[in-house]
Amino acid sequence: MSQNRETTLTEHAMLVVWGQYAHCIGLIQAIQSIPLDQKTVDHSPQGKVLEFLVAMLGGFEHLKDISLSARPLDQDLAVARAWGQAGWADYSGVSRSLSQLSETDVQQMARVLEQVSQPWIDREVVLALGGGDLELDGDLSPRPVSNTSQTYPEAEYGLMNDQLSLGYQAAIVSMRSPTYGRIGLSATHHAGKTVSVTSAEALALEAARRLGRRPLRRTDLLAKRIAHLLPEGQRLQQKVAAARQNLAEAEAAQAAVETLLDQATRKVDDLQAVYAPRQRPERPTSALAQARQQTEGYRQRLERRQQGVSQAREWLARQQTRLSAWEAQKTQLEERRQRFQVENATNPAPILARFRLDAGFGTAENLALLIEMGYEVYSKPYGTWLSGVMAKMSAEHGTWQQVGRNADMMAWKAVPLEDCPYPLDLGYERFWTGDRYRFSGLLHFGRQDVTADLPGWFQAYNARQIIEAGNKEGKQVFEVHHLKVRSRPALRLQEHFALFAANFVRFTSHWLAEQCPQVPNGWKNSTCPHVKEQVKVGAHAPAQVEWVGQDCLLRFDDRGVSAGRSFNVRREMAIQLALPLKFSVFSPI
Repeated sequence: MSQNRETTLTEHAMLVVWGQYAHCIGLIQAIQSIPLDQKTVDHSPQGKVLEFLVAMLGGFEHLKDISLSARPLDQDLAVARAWGQAGWADYSGVSRSLSQLSETDVQQMARVLEQVSQPWIDREVVLALGGGDLELDGDLSPRPVSNTSQTYPEAEYGLMNDQLSLGYQAAIVSMRSPTYGRIGLSATHHAGKTVSVTSAEALALEAARRLGRRPLRRTDLLAKRIAHLLPEGQRLQQKVAAARQNLAEAEAAQAAVETLLDQATRKVDDLQAVYAPRQRPERPTSALAQARQQTEGYRQRLERRQQGVSQAREWLARQQTRLSAWEAQKTQLEERRQRFQVENATNPAPILARFRLDAGFGTAENLALLIEMGYEVYSKPYGTWLSGVMAKMSAEHGTWQQVGRNADMMAWKAVPLEDCPYPLDLGYERFWTGDRYRFSGLLHFGRQDVTADLPGWFQAYNARQIIEAGNKEGKQVFEVHHLKVRSRPALRLQEHFALFAANFVRFTSHWLAEQCPQVPNGWKNSTCPHVKEQVKVGAHAPAQVEWVGQDCLLRFDDRGVSAGRSFNVRREMAIQLALPLKFSVFSPI
């Protein structure tokens, strides 16, 4: 017996497709199962949360566009049906529900999003490791608001888009995916004053948490670093001892002068007692005048001795501060080494992973930490660090090699640096800007001999533009720079939804291309599936939706750019799950 067919209209064709896929991967069921302490009148709070996610997928700039745009989402029953809803709420109802979410609610939703996408991440990790190292990228992406705004909770001033602005920062971690080009791993909401230099460790830990895998920690290097600290500690202890001795000598000298001054003062008092009854004049060469001169000399000497004691105390304080800093660093490194030993003992299948970061993260301490965490590190020097060193090295010995259309480079392998505990590969770049050269640097630590292939090193680092493209996609496609909510939990949820949406569209493209031959050719390229076109055009394209049970046939309307195409979308899928990593793919440097 044939199934009943029902035809409806939609103004948001791809949102129907994405709803079908959301059923296939269990997303809708998972979100609807989250308990939320809110009342259900016409629409459940879980349905309103789903509506917010659908609005993110549709690239709506503002929450009010759900109801007030030219093609209101809340009037599109075909999309609601595809997402398992009887209908959509007005944007005001969505806003109220989002404002009532707690931190616990958002944490539960974040866990659901991670659990739903984890099989795809696991599979891509295995595929990536089968072809070499896992490539990770980290960055901070600004979320500025109006500098006069007073309604965004805990918004702070920070450097955003090269200027001081009020707002927030999102710490983003992504991985290169053989199938999907890029997969976002984590997006963490931070205050606006957060800077890259303090965020490197958190990004690496987030990456490991989401991957469920980590490199083998380099405890051997860490042990050597600690051993190299010991002579410095002995030298600082000797300086503290010398400073204490110097202070003791200065205090003794001061005490001696104080005694002499006291004696001289009493002598003046005694002579005055003799001179006064006799009414003897005090001549310049008299005993009283000479005693006064001696007393004044002792006072001046005491001032100098007091200054000497003050300077000795300041010197001792400086040496004690340096010794305390050394002790704190040694304690921190010892605790890190012990923690890393435990992590290695509980890591049966360590991975090889590259971590690429921009210059904002490229301090000596951040690089050392990532090296000790087991990553192969690609970065740039922070600020002006090493600019003078590399300029001097290039003048003394170095040959420029062309690595790009307007870029040259020279490099030095495993250069020991005074302020970095590990030798780094240094690359010095120059770019012709039309009237002068602009210089920059590259840093590397790892197994790869990057100095033997400068064009390869140049391309390998600049491939981190993939995360910058992701940040740009988030702003221009999913409109994350338009903060659609005003409560702190909801702001965190927007970041989670934006990251998930970018992955979700890529996952859906691969699934859709396998069952719908009429998918546009550009969408079939799973590593670059024209996400902007799918969201900004496809998600706002009119279509007829013919339902056959849970499946549907989309026929794009003649008014749209996809006129004449039809997608037969079935709620079925198969995913080849990743096999567990039962072997180590780590090879120590």
